[in-house]
Amino acid sequence: MTVRAPAMRDVARLAGVSHQTVSRVLNGHPHVREQTRLRVQAAITELGYRPNRAARTLVTGRSQVLGVVALNTTLYGPASLLSAFELAAAEAGFAVSVGSVRNLDRTSITAVVERHLAHRVAGIVVIAPVESAGEALECLPTDIPLVTVDGDPRRPVPLVTIDQVEGGRLATRHLLDAGHRTVWHVSGPIDWFDSAGRIAGWRETLQAAGAEVPPVLQADWSAASGYRCGQMLARSPEVTAVFTANDDLALGVLHALHEHGRRVPEDVSVVGFDDVPDAAYFIPPLTTVRPDFNTVAEASLGLLLAQIDAGVDHTLRRTVSPTLVTRDSVAPPPGAVPAPRSPDRAS
Repeated sequence: MTVRAPAMRDVARLAGVSHQTVSRVLNGHPHVREQTRLRVQAAITELGYRPNRAARTLVTGRSQVLGVVALNTTLYGPASLLSAFELAAAEAGFAVSVGSVRNLDRTSITAVVERHLAHRVAGIVVIAPVESAGEALECLPTDIPLVTVDGDPRRPVPLVTIDQVEGGRLATRHLLDAGHRTVWHVSGPIDWFDSAGRIAGWRETLQAAGAEVPPVLQADWSAASGYRCGQMLARSPEVTAVFTANDDLALGVLHALHEHGRRVPEDVSVVGFDDVPDAAYFIPPLTTVRPDFNTVAEASLGLLLAQIDAGVDHTLRRTVSPTLVTRDSVAPPPGAVPAPRSPDRAS
C-alpha cells in the first residue's frame, strides 16, 4: 500500500491555520505573526512536508525561476548583493536567471525584463543603484512582482536598500568622537544612490556638530581614484580625518598618505565603507562600515515572494541598517589630549 505524502492541507490542519497561511509562511510573507510562523514550521517538520514546486508551476503558469537585472560589474557591493540573493533564493527552492547589462539605462533594463517575462519568471529583482535605472523602472509593466535593490527611494516601486545615510553618519561620528575637528570625504560617482546617501550622512553629521564642511573629493570606486584624491589630501597638513565611500578608495588613500610620510592613524585617521574581506589585512587594518548584504537579499526575496503570493504592492519598503567595524585606522588627531580614564570600580 502506497503511503500518501503529506500535503499543504495536512500542515494547515495540524498547525490550526488556513491553507493560505501555510502558503504565506512557505513564501516568506512578511505579514505573518511570529508565533503562527513557528507553529506552521513545527507542523512542517513533524509531517516531513515538502512543497511541490512542480504542482505550483502547473497551477500558476510560472516557472520556479526568479529573474534578476544587474550591472555587469565586479564591484564588491553589487556583486555581493547578487551572490547573497542567489543563495537566499536557492534556499527557498527557486533558481535565479541573471540578466547582466553594461549600463542600467531604459533600453538595457527593458530588454532584460522582457526576456525574463518571456521565460515566465515568477518575479523580478532589479539591482538599481544609479539614477538612470530609476528612470527605466517607470517604463516597466506595473502588474509584475518586482523589487528594486539599492534603488531610488523617491519612486513608487517596492524597494530594499542599505541605509546609506546612516552609514555616512556612523563613519563621520566615529571620527569626530575621536577628537577630529572635521572630516574630509572622498565620494563615489555622484549618480549612484550609494554615493549620494553617504555624502548626505557625512554632511549632516558635520553640520549637526558645528564642524566645518570641507569640499567633497569626487572619485569613482577604484583604488587608483582614491590614490589620486589621497595625493591631494596628503599635501594638506590640516587634513587629519578622511571618510571614503568604499574600501577600495580607502586603500588608495592609505597608499598616498604612506608615500607622503603621513602615518595612519597617528597623523591621519581613515574610515572606509563595505568591509571587503581584505579590509582587516590593510596596513593598518581598516575601520569601515559594514552593509548587511545577506539581510538585504533575504528581505528582497521576502518582498518578492509576498507579491507573488498576494499581488503586487508598490508600497513595500525595507531599509537595512549598516554597522561600524572598528579596527586600527582611527586615533585621536596629533596633539590631542587623551580623555581622562574613569577610575576602576572596586569589584
